[in-house]
Amino acid sequence: MLRFDPFRDLDSITSAMLGTSNGSDRAPRFMPMDLYKLDDHYVLSADLPGVDPGSIDVDVDRGTLTLTAHRTAPDTDGVQWISSERFAGTYRRQLALGDGVDSERISASYDNGVLSVTIPLAERAKPRKVAISASDTGRQRSIETQST
Repeated sequence: MLRFDPFRDLDSITSAMLGTSNGSDRAPRFMPMDLYKLDDHYVLSADLPGVDPGSIDVDVDRGTLTLTAHRTAPDTDGVQWISSERFAGTYRRQLALGDGVDSERISASYDNGVLSVTIPLAERAKPRKVAISASDTGRQRSIETQST
């Protein structure tokens, strides 16, 4: 079974013109992820199946979150490939963090091929109630007179 990929030729032409080897059949092209807000934090889930947990790095520097992971290629000595769709190499993804997150409390875990990163909101960015003080100007008062 053959699969048609209209962008493969474009990748080849771009690589030839720029002298890069990006987009080869055995190099990773992307790291699929989801990002959502839950209560007072964000959750990022990235699919990294077959990645050694020791190769995963989560770095925060100057408001940028960088995820890096490496999947080792299988030993190919004496192998005649019939199909090769599982990418090997280094995956990298960067996200700009806003001012409203607490970068000191970011945490991460890796379970069943999914990297989960919890990004808490900063205290100043959390919703809060504002107390309203009442003044006496709107009240009616009764005035009593004294007789002399």
